[in-house]
Amino acid sequence: MGPRLPLLVAALAGCLLSARGCVTCDSEVMEALNSLEKDYLPGHLAPEHHENVMKRVKEAVQNFKELPFDEDSYMGVVDEPTLKKASWNLLKDLKRITESDVKGELFVKELFWMLSLQKDTFASYAAHFQKEDFCPNKCGMMLQTLIWCSNCEKQVHACRKSTDCGERQVKVHRKEDMILDCELNWHRASEGLTDYSFYRVWGKNDETLVSKGKEPTLTKTMVGPEDQGTYRCELGTVQSDPATIIYFHVTVLPQRVEEEIPSPDIPNQGEVTLGHPQSNTSLQYPLSQSPNPVKMLRGRLLGLLIWGCVVLIAGAATVIFCSRSGKMLDSIKSWFDTGTEAAQHPEVPEGKS
Repeated sequence: MGPRLPLLVAALAGCLLSARGCVTCDSEVMEALNSLEKDYLPGHLAPEHHENVMKRVKEAVQNFKELPFDEDSYMGVVDEPTLKKASWNLLKDLKRITESDVKGELFVKELFWMLSLQKDTFASYAAHFQKEDFCPNKCGMMLQTLIWCSNCEKQVHACRKSTDCGERQVKVHRKEDMILDCELNWHRASEGLTDYSFYRVWGKNDETLVSKGKEPTLTKTMVGPEDQGTYRCELGTVQSDPATIIYFHVTVLPQRVEEEIPSPDIPNQGEVTLGHPQSNTSLQYPLSQSPNPVKMLRGRLLGLLIWGCVVLIAGAATVIFCSRSGKMLDSIKSWFDTGTEAAQHPEVPEGKS
């Protein structure tokens, strides 16, 4: 390895000074680094370089938490799923290096090259969190547990937006089921939520609690005109402020009319059917169950095939029967002719004239 190794370590570690992330907040990462120092280095690197290499490695990893912190943009924080995903990638690559049993300068190059790539990977995860996962609620109040990379401290952050999440128009026919759904796509990711409460709104300051619980829907069966009106849904939080408020304006439409077509085999009340009913395709098949032309054609072809086979078999049997009958007649005729000839020319016993 020679005197080049300390210079190599310093040069490679210098590439990581601008790294952004806070993987050192994960206890599994710190345990893996300790195992690297105590278990792997003694058999894969000269003892005089152990201290210098581990010092550079720890500095490089510590730089993962030197994120610019802005109170307004929250650039110095991540959520726990993002941290876990970045830590898992780092641990996976570190395990790959140790299992490859690489030694010396090649080990140092592999190690710091891996840390450089992990820096970029974590930067992409953090950017995605800031753009997509940080306060994804478009309305209402969402509670998120965030990790401050400067001190690995966890705090619950409230993403406060307008609690009024709009109004929805619901139309339902009489004697059918009414379903009001209050769940939004970010509710399952939010923390500190309590119960969904549904109210029947009668006036500006007058409303009645209809249901309360963990289910985000209100279902009313066999609705009638009395169920028409305005409903309000509210999702509570541990901070006593509502997370979501949604209004539903329900309109009850007339009952659906389903026309019943009488069966052709059952006469109408007060009528007597005489003789055989006339064949009527429109009566045999209701409109909703009209025959399929393809199936009808297929059935007819199958019937013709069956009848053709029957005729062919009958013809063959007739030919065989006629042939055997002709031979039998010839035998009877021959026997009859033989008997007649014997009667006409009887045999005379010897010695008699």
